[in-house]
Amino acid sequence: MPEVRAGKAGNLPSEVSSFIGRRRELGEVKRLLADSRLVTLTGVGGTGKTRLALRVAADVRRAFADGVWFVDLAELHDLALHTQEVQDPDVLAFLVAAALGLRDQGGAPLRMLAEQLADWRLMLILDNCEHLLPACAILTEELLRACPRLRVLATSREPLTIAGETAYSVPPLPVPDLRRRPGLAQVSRCESVALFLARAEVVVPGFGLTAGNRRAVADLCRRLDGLPLAIELAAAWSRVLSPEQILDRLADRFSLLSRARRDVPQRQRTLRACVDWSFELCAKPERVLWARLSVFAGGFELDAVEGVCADDSLPDTDMLDLVTGLLEKSILIRADQGDGSARYRMLETISGYGQEKLIEDGEQSLLRQRHRDWHLQLVVRARGEWVSDRQAYWLARLGREHPNLRAAVEYCLAESGEAEDALRIVATLPLHYWWTRGLFGEGRRWLDRALAQATGASALHARALLVNSQLALAQGDADTGMRLLDQGEDLARRLDNGTEIGHAAYIRGLGALFANDLPRAIDILTRARTILSTQPEPDLDVQMNMLITLGVAAGLAGEREWADVVQREMLAVAESRQGALYRALALWGGAVAAWVQGDLPHAAAQAVENLRIARALTQENPYNLALGLETLAWITAGRQHYRRAATLLGATDRFFADSGTSIASMEQFTGHHNACERQARDALGDAAFTEAFRHGQALTREDILAYALEEEHRPAPSSSAAATPLTRREQQVAGLIAQGLSNKNIATALVIAQRTAEGHVERILTKLGFTSRAQVAAWVVEHQGAAQEPH
Repeated sequence: MPEVRAGKAGNLPSEVSSFIGRRRELGEVKRLLADSRLVTLTGVGGTGKTRLALRVAADVRRAFADGVWFVDLAELHDLALHTQEVQDPDVLAFLVAAALGLRDQGGAPLRMLAEQLADWRLMLILDNCEHLLPACAILTEELLRACPRLRVLATSREPLTIAGETAYSVPPLPVPDLRRRPGLAQVSRCESVALFLARAEVVVPGFGLTAGNRRAVADLCRRLDGLPLAIELAAAWSRVLSPEQILDRLADRFSLLSRARRDVPQRQRTLRACVDWSFELCAKPERVLWARLSVFAGGFELDAVEGVCADDSLPDTDMLDLVTGLLEKSILIRADQGDGSARYRMLETISGYGQEKLIEDGEQSLLRQRHRDWHLQLVVRARGEWVSDRQAYWLARLGREHPNLRAAVEYCLAESGEAEDALRIVATLPLHYWWTRGLFGEGRRWLDRALAQATGASALHARALLVNSQLALAQGDADTGMRLLDQGEDLARRLDNGTEIGHAAYIRGLGALFANDLPRAIDILTRARTILSTQPEPDLDVQMNMLITLGVAAGLAGEREWADVVQREMLAVAESRQGALYRALALWGGAVAAWVQGDLPHAAAQAVENLRIARALTQENPYNLALGLETLAWITAGRQHYRRAATLLGATDRFFADSGTSIASMEQFTGHHNACERQARDALGDAAFTEAFRHGQALTREDILAYALEEEHRPAPSSSAAATPLTRREQQVAGLIAQGLSNKNIATALVIAQRTAEGHVERILTKLGFTSRAQVAAWVVEHQGAAQEPH
């Protein structure tokens, strides 16, 4: 028993700056501590583990009669990192006892500490365990066994891995998604932005988010991965640089973010020191793999790690263990995919550090080549299995790998003599890949550059010209598309390559369809069908794309029988090979043909089933969704449901824009589109049509599909609905916050207890998703202004 216990409150360091965000994490960690006696906060260096632990401890300290005690194990780092002395749990026990103010009574320090704390009700925070894991594990296990009323909250870049431990990975702060074009208020609510603004205001009083700096601040937080340490170091430069200038200099982030802070441990004074600390903790093979993994862009899966990073020095049989080690040390982040596979990624900061090490090791060029070769083979495999039950997998996998495909192509285009491989990657990708993901512009840029660099006259060149032609036609650039088509077809004929001759006929028929020359399109596509079907090794990808084009042309021309023949042929192939994408497209073509004939029930059934399959295939399919929704809008207008039709047209407009094209590029559809819009507008009036159209534009993918399929979904709030989630009392409190009142003054004004006022403030922040009182004040001003606007 120690001599003194009464009044012990602990030794938590005082906060010297405001705590921003982390409301969700605070709640989750508190919940875990209620159920587990050992919770370890893990995460990459600089993610804010220590700060979160201290705030959790401050919030729960009243539950521990004997206090909450903080022990910084980083103090042992400079003694002798990996010596037997430091790894001795008795050394740690001595450090813990000293932090608690316990007197050395002789004997084995760990045993004595356990005896002294046996009936204490306390929380122990063990900060920075990562370099002393074996000793920390022994110490913690022994104390938990001997002290039943002890709770331990540890921070470490990897778990202690002992019985009873609950590991909680502390994520970086959320960063803004500028693809959704958020407004000023939405950007300011983002926790990473709120942190930057708070720290920038310390060095530049009055600093705030404006329309002029909004994008730069948001981009800065995104490029810094939402890492609190990196954001705070960047914000310190606000005294001399604007957000735009900081962003411009971020390419050399380790140099820019090297301004030392004297109020933090040495390992966190600069971003480089923080990442150096993580690097030192890795075994040599893990360091090598960290560097090699930096060659990936946007993430990677285990098969890619084995294919790109393994060699004699790092056997592929070791990759799983090494990846596991980097995951445990928070160098890698895991994200499970919808198909059950695991994908890994590194924060941009961690990857940038790895790239420096890869260059130092002289391996960058070799690894870029391996990366290029592996992803080329991935594309070849995808093409071979495209029309099969693996189609959904490849749609999703190629979508996930697009950043890596981009990196591989850019490498080929930047290196002398590598353009052929760029052509090979791009021209081998399944044709529908470009359509499902709306990547026409990027594909054209790649092909233009590769064709300009590559020399020779091969079937690969012919195919690249033809794919480029198709992408140009999809974007409405008919002149360029036909010029490229002529070049590709001429080369295919000179080579006497039947597959590419048939491919050229298909694209020529597609061009005729896009020009709304239906008889010519049917004639050319019928010829393409004959050529492609008689090849010794038919290219099913080209063949199926040709068939859907022929079916739509026949359907629009009113040749229902011919359209039905083509649909049955497509369905037979799709169903025998389980190619769900082509089954969906066949149904869409059937819906078009039935609609032209006035068979609205049959058209609606096929259109709905098409959308249902498309939704199940992949999250990224804007072009196909646009076509399906467009056709359903025509059918809906034919049934005189004009508001629904207008809403569907709005969604169609949005998805066509997301895919990098528009209905105007397809003359075969524009007349029907305009007629549908005219019917709906005449029936509803301009104002109601515009309202419904804009509503469709604003719906999420999930909501518009639920709407189109007439599934239950949450309706948009009406103008008469409550505009605030706050109760009347919370609105009163928010108004007083906006006046600048403290919690104590709010309590006085409302004649309530201060703790009650604090509870109201906490609930207001949670409901509004805010992190500061200033945001609440801004919300009150904005809300009051909206309430005063005339209806």
